[in-house]
Amino acid sequence: MRTAVVILNWNTAEYLRAFLPGVIASCEGIADVVVADSASTDASRDVLHEEFPSIKTILLDKNYGFTGGYNRALAELDGYEYFVLLNSDIDVPKDWLRPLVEWMDGHPDCGVCGPKLHGLLRANAASQDASHPAETNGAPAGYVRTDRFEYAGAAGGKLDCWGFPYCRGRIMGRTAEDHGQYDIPADVMWITGACLLIRASLWKELGGLDDRFFAHCEEIDLCWRARLSGWKVTVVPQSVVWHLGGGTLPQNSPWKLKLNFRNNLLMLSNNLAPTYQSQGFSQRKASRKAARLLRTRRFIDNLAKIAYICSGHFDYATAVRQAHKEYKELSLQAPERHYGSGRGVQALGKSSIIIASFLKGKHIFDKEL
Repeated sequence: MRTAVVILNWNTAEYLRAFLPGVIASCEGIADVVVADSASTDASRDVLHEEFPSIKTILLDKNYGFTGGYNRALAELDGYEYFVLLNSDIDVPKDWLRPLVEWMDGHPDCGVCGPKLHGLLRANAASQDASHPAETNGAPAGYVRTDRFEYAGAAGGKLDCWGFPYCRGRIMGRTAEDHGQYDIPADVMWITGACLLIRASLWKELGGLDDRFFAHCEEIDLCWRARLSGWKVTVVPQSVVWHLGGGTLPQNSPWKLKLNFRNNLLMLSNNLAPTYQSQGFSQRKASRKAARLLRTRRFIDNLAKIAYICSGHFDYATAVRQAHKEYKELSLQAPERHYGSGRGVQALGKSSIIIASFLKGKHIFDKEL
């Protein structure tokens, strides 16, 4: 097989039982399915051994996070042209993979691509939401597929003027219904790590994911580095998958909030200066511009911290403070990087999603930012 679909699992035996059969069936004849288990303490390894004995498994000795887990798992896979990173809480239809592979085959300048992400709901939650159908729409028992874009990736990711990530079809906490508005393949800034296809040669060239991140924003950093090396990153809407979202880590987790704040700063620190240099700025000017934006971001983060304190979310405020502390420590451990032929990379948008969301409210999707 030319393609390896790799699922990184940690304590999600329920999702293996629910979603892995569909992945296996959809990949028959076109891709190998591999499950890398991050030393799960639930029934995951028993499920893999007893219910999916024919699937290749990679058993890691501990939980290295999304970054370390995939770096170690993919290092054990040789001879593949494409790697697919797939979350354990992703529900796939029969023909989701072929459009992605065909796109890469036909576009040798594309290094990373991915599908549209729609939301997947548990059946009991969907039954309480009148905006979603009661039938499962082909999802595994206990789940319901929706036509609403999912938070993690929607129809491809971008960055606003301050480096905050958002998606076509998802801005701040709002998501849009998919009515075909993003059905033309488009180059984007990043593809979600929930379902991401990358050339194996590019993965190795870039050195995989940045281990310092552990989880969150690491795929944006990877895609940014790919673009700085001259590759395109493309969303291929002919492929659609459904993501449970928050299945592996709750959205209201202070630890998740810390990772997002910390890793967003790491991502900017890694890539801003090389991006400005790709636009023709000298190394000195590029470094100054990057430093100014990072100072602005830390200031905005501190405003968020004050807002958390005023609203009584002291654990969230602590998460922001800890994120800044860890960012300072981890920024001193940045790996040496060498970029390829990327020229004139436009990474940041011209507007702020925070301001736009405040001004436009529910009409935020009327015009693409």
